[in-house]
Amino acid sequence: MPSIRVLSRDHPVRTLLVVTSEDALIFQHSLGESVGNVLPDNGDTQRCLVEFANLSSIDFTGYRTLGSGYGILGLVTIGQDVFVCVITRSSKAATVRPGETVLRIEDVDFYCLNRSEYESGLYHDKDSSIAAEDSNPNAGMTEDPFLGLKKLLNDGSFYYSLDFNLTDRLQDRSDKSTAFDIDSLDKDVLWNAYMIQPLLVFRSHLSPHEKQLLDSSQILTCVIRGFCGTLAIPATVNVLSSVQKTNLPSMLTLISRLSSLRAGTRFNARGIDDDGNVANFVETETILWVPPRIAYSYVQVRGSVPIFWEQATGFLPGQQKIEVTRSVEASQHAFNKHIESLELEYGAVHVVNLLSELKPGEVELSTRFREHIRKNLVDSKVDFNKPPDHALLRTTEFDFHAEARGPLGYGAGGEIKHELLHSLNGFGYFLSEKGRPSEVNRSGPGNTSVVLQQDGIFRTNCLDCLDRTNIVQTIISSLALELFLLQGNGVLSSEVQLRHSTIWADNGDALSKIYAGTGALKSSYTRHGKMSLAGALADARKTATRLYINNFSDKARQRTIDLLLGRLPEQMPVHLYDPINDLISSELDRRAAEFTSRKSANIWTGTFNINGRAQGPDTDLSPWLFPQANDQDTDPTIFAVGFQEIVVLSPQQIMSTDPTTRKSWEFAVGDCLNTRATARRTPKYVLLRSGQLVGAALIIYVREDILKDIKNVEGNVKKTGLSGIAGNKGGCAIRFEYSNTRLCFVTAHLAAGFANYDERNNDYTTICRGLRFQRNRSIEEHDAIIWLGDFNYRIGLPNQAVRDLVQQANYQRLYDNDQLNLQMLAGRAFQFYNEGPVTFPPTYKYDVGRVTYDTSEKARIPAWCDRILWKGSDLRQLNYNVSNMLLSDHRPVWASFACTINVVDEARKESLRHALHAQRRSNPQVLETQPQPVHTSNGDTISLEPIATGLPPPSSDHRKWWLDNGTPVKSSIHPPSRDHALNTYRASNPFSPKGSPDWAPIAASQMQYMDARGIIPMKPPVPPRSLTAPVAYQNKPHNALGAKGNVHKKAPPVPPKPNSLGSDQNSTIHSRSQNGDATLSGPTTRQSRRSSLTSGLLDDNVSEEISWKPLVPQ
Repeated sequence: MPSIRVLSRDHPVRTLLVVTSEDALIFQHSLGESVGNVLPDNGDTQRCLVEFANLSSIDFTGYRTLGSGYGILGLVTIGQDVFVCVITRSSKAATVRPGETVLRIEDVDFYCLNRSEYESGLYHDKDSSIAAEDSNPNAGMTEDPFLGLKKLLNDGSFYYSLDFNLTDRLQDRSDKSTAFDIDSLDKDVLWNAYMIQPLLVFRSHLSPHEKQLLDSSQILTCVIRGFCGTLAIPATVNVLSSVQKTNLPSMLTLISRLSSLRAGTRFNARGIDDDGNVANFVETETILWVPPRIAYSYVQVRGSVPIFWEQATGFLPGQQKIEVTRSVEASQHAFNKHIESLELEYGAVHVVNLLSELKPGEVELSTRFREHIRKNLVDSKVDFNKPPDHALLRTTEFDFHAEARGPLGYGAGGEIKHELLHSLNGFGYFLSEKGRPSEVNRSGPGNTSVVLQQDGIFRTNCLDCLDRTNIVQTIISSLALELFLLQGNGVLSSEVQLRHSTIWADNGDALSKIYAGTGALKSSYTRHGKMSLAGALADARKTATRLYINNFSDKARQRTIDLLLGRLPEQMPVHLYDPINDLISSELDRRAAEFTSRKSANIWTGTFNINGRAQGPDTDLSPWLFPQANDQDTDPTIFAVGFQEIVVLSPQQIMSTDPTTRKSWEFAVGDCLNTRATARRTPKYVLLRSGQLVGAALIIYVREDILKDIKNVEGNVKKTGLSGIAGNKGGCAIRFEYSNTRLCFVTAHLAAGFANYDERNNDYTTICRGLRFQRNRSIEEHDAIIWLGDFNYRIGLPNQAVRDLVQQANYQRLYDNDQLNLQMLAGRAFQFYNEGPVTFPPTYKYDVGRVTYDTSEKARIPAWCDRILWKGSDLRQLNYNVSNMLLSDHRPVWASFACTINVVDEARKESLRHALHAQRRSNPQVLETQPQPVHTSNGDTISLEPIATGLPPPSSDHRKWWLDNGTPVKSSIHPPSRDHALNTYRASNPFSPKGSPDWAPIAASQMQYMDARGIIPMKPPVPPRSLTAPVAYQNKPHNALGAKGNVHKKAPPVPPKPNSLGSDQNSTIHSRSQNGDATLSGPTTRQSRRSSLTSGLLDDNVSEEISWKPLVPQ
C-alpha cells in the first residue's frame, strides 16, 4: 500500500506536497525575484523552498491529488524545469533475514515544481501510439524531458530497503543498530546520491527531533543498482546438522552493488580513472540465513582491468581494438589508489585475471596488469610463485577460453579452485549467531554475536567483467559456501546447489543487461551446469543484440546515466531554501561572537627551485627555514615548503612522478626543523602531508601540539605541461582545516620563456579552476590561500638596464616593469591576491655557487621568478625576503604570516540554535525584525551590519551608505512646484552655461497625467479630435505628448548632439530656446510632429564658444 501522497496547488504559488499519515514535505519553486529572504535565481541554480511540517499545520484548500507512491528519490533539473522523482510502484525482491526486506523499483513518476503542463497529458513519448497516430506531431505534442530517466529507473535494476542499510554488507552492519541511519550510507554505491543530496542537506539543518520524524516517515529513499534476489530452501532440507531444526525455511540471498563512481555502458566506461575507480565495479554478497540464529555472508568483487585503456565500438564481435592510453609510470598512481582502497575496505586481495593469452589486445592488458602489480608499493616484496600467509596482494592468471577448448568445455573452469583454495581458507567468511533462540523474531543485532569475519577478498576480472567472470565467481561462491557447511557439520546438497546456481545465473544476467544491454553469455552453463544447443543459440542472439545496442543505443544510455548522477556539463543543481533554518543560520552568523573565539598562528612559507641538483638535501637549510634565528622569536606553527625541479625534467620524468627525491627533501626539512625544536625544547614538528607533481613538491610540517585541531587534510595536483598531459609544469596543492579556518597552500611551476606571460596566465587559470579536492572543493573556497613557487614572470627591460638597476638597488623601477605585477594590475592573473613589498634583488638567474647573475652565453635577464602571493582577510604578512643559498641558479624566497584562527564552540552554538528554534516557534516574528542580508544578483550575500561600531553598513549595487543611510541608489528628484514637469528636452550637457531649464511649466489640464517624479508619461493621444493651438514649447517644436502616434510605433528618438553639428536652419529655434521661458499649452498634431522631426535632428543649445577640457588635475 502506498505510504505517501503527492498533492499540488498552482495559486498563489505553485506548491507540491509530499504527504504521509502524519507529516509532509512542502516544495515551492522560487521566482526570479526575491520572495521574502529567498535567494534570487541567477540562471545557474534552480532554487526551491522546502519545509517539513505536521499535517495539522497545513491548509489543504486548493490542493489536488496528483498520485501516490512509496518514497522520494530526489530532485533533478532538466532544462529549466525542476522535478521531484517519486517511486510509484515497487515489488518485493529479497528477504535477507526476517524483518530485512529489499524492494525493487518497478515504476517512478516525475512531478514538476515550477510548471503544471506535465499534468495535462500534452507531453508524452514521441514513440508512443498517441504520437504515432497524431496527424500533426508538431502541434504541441512533445516528448517528456524526463522520459529517458524514467525508463532507466524502471528497468528493474534499482533496489531499496526501508528496514536496513542496503549499501552495507552484513559484516559492516553487524555491530550497528537496526534503526535505519541515512548518515551511514555508502555514497560509492548510492545511485541517487546526486538527486537526494539537496534533501540530505536540508535534513542536516533540522533539529534532532525533526530529523527523527523525517527519517521515521521514510519519505527519503536511497537506492542501489545491481541485483537482489532470494530463494527459499525448504525446511525439509537439512542445511546444517549442528543447528536446531525448525519449521522455517532457510533463505539464500544474493546482493550485487554496482559502484556509481565510474558508471557507464560497455564501451563508454572502461578501465580506471585518476581517483582509482574502475568501470563495472560490483560487490557481490552471498548470504545464507539458517533459522533460527545463523547468518553467513561471503563477499567478492569484480571490476575492469585497473589501467587506463579504451575500446572503440565495432560491428565484428571480438575485433574491437583495445588501446592503452597511458604509460605504466603515468598509470601507477591510480592503480595504487585502487588496490589500497580494496585493502582498506576488505583486507588482503587475491586478483583472478581471466584474460586470454592469445588475443593481442587482452595480452597487452594482462602484461600491463602484471607490471602494475609488481610495481605496487604494498606488494613489491612478495614472491608471486609462493603464497605467503602475510601477502596483502596475490594474483592468479587463468586463461578461461584456452581451458574451455579442452574436452571438459566450460567445466574446465572448475580447475581454478586448486589455485584459490589457499586464499579461500585464509580469507574465511562472515558468520554471526543469535544469542537466544527465544528471540528469533527480533531483527536487531543487539543480541547477535560475531563468530567469524571475512579478512580478504577475491577480485575477478575478464575483459568486460561479465561472462567469464560470472562463471568463476559462481565457482568461488560455491567453494566458500561448501567450506562453511562442512565446518558446520552440513553438506552442500543438490537442493542448495541448484538454488545457488540459479540465483547466480540471474545475477549474471542482471549485471550484463546493465553494462552491455543483454543477458550474460554462458548463463545456460551457470544455470544448469552444462552447455546445450539452445544455450549456444541464445548466446549468438545476445551477441548480435549487443552489437546493435553498443553501436546505436549506448550513447543515449550513457547520457541518461550521467544525468542521473549529475555529471552532465550543462546540468544545473537544485538549491533547496529552507526559510526557517536559513533565518536561524543568518541570526547565528550575526551572533557569531557569542560562540567564536580567535587565536593567532604563525605560518612560514618558502619556495626554492632546486634546478635538479642531487646534492640539495645534504645542504643546511636553517638559513632559509629560520632566517631570523633569535631565541626571543616564536618559531612558526606551520611550515609550508615548496620545491620546483627536484628532479631533472627529462622526457621520461615529466610523464610520471618519482617520490624518492621528494622523500629525501622531506627528511632534510624535518631534520632541520626538529633539530631546532630539540635545542629550544619546543614541541617537535610532524609531517602533515606532502604532494608531488614530477619536479614540483609541497611539504607541510605542523607542530605536534596542534595536530588535534587539524582535520580534513587533502591534496591534489594539476598538470599544465603539454596541454595538461605532462607534469613538467603545473601545481600541487594541500588544504586542511585548522579549527574552523580553512587553509590552502599551492606550489606551482608555470610556463617558462620571456614572452610567454599569456601562457603563464593560462597555467594559473587552469590550476585555479581545474584543481579540485574532495567534494569538488576548489582552491578559492578557503579562508586563507597562499601560492608559492616559480611563476617564471620576467622583467620587461633590457638585460643591462636590469643589471644596472639591481646594482643601484632601484627595485621599485624594476617592479614597475615586472610582468607579474603588470598582469595582476590588468586583472589577467592572480586576481585579488596580494604580494608584500619586494625589497630584495631578483632571484633568477645566478651562476651556480656564485653571487653573480648569469655569465653564460645566453646571459639571462635577472628576474623575480620565485614569488609568494596570498589572499584572505585572516592573513597578515610579516616578512618577505630572500635567502642567500648558492645551491641553485635560483635563490630561495620565504615569507612569514600571522593567521587568525577561528575557533567555534560547537556545543554553545548548538545550544543557541535550539534556543532560536524555540523562539521562532513561540513567536514567528522574532527573527524577522533582525537585519537580514542582501542577496545580490550573482548569489553573493552582503550583510547590512557594519563591520565596526560607528561605521555605516557596507554598500552594494542597490544601496549606498551615503544616500540617506542606505536608501535605494536611484534617487527621486521632485519638481519645484506642482505646476512644473521635467523638461524631457533639456540639453544633454548638464554643464552648459546657457542650457534650457530642467523644469517646464505645464497647463492645468495636463497636471492629471504627471506622476510622482514630475514626469508626464508619453501616452498615445485619445481618438482624433479638433486640433488645438500649436505648441508654444519654445526650445523644441514638439512636446512629450506627441511622441507616439495613434496607430504606428516610431523608432526611438535620435539623441541630441552639440549645436556646432547642426544646420543653419535651426538658428531661430536656438535663439528662442536660449530665452529659457518655455511653456506647454497642448498636444501637437501629427503633421507638426513630422515637420519637427525633418527640420533638424541634431539640434541643441550648446554654445559654440564652449571649449572642452579633460577632467584631470591641473
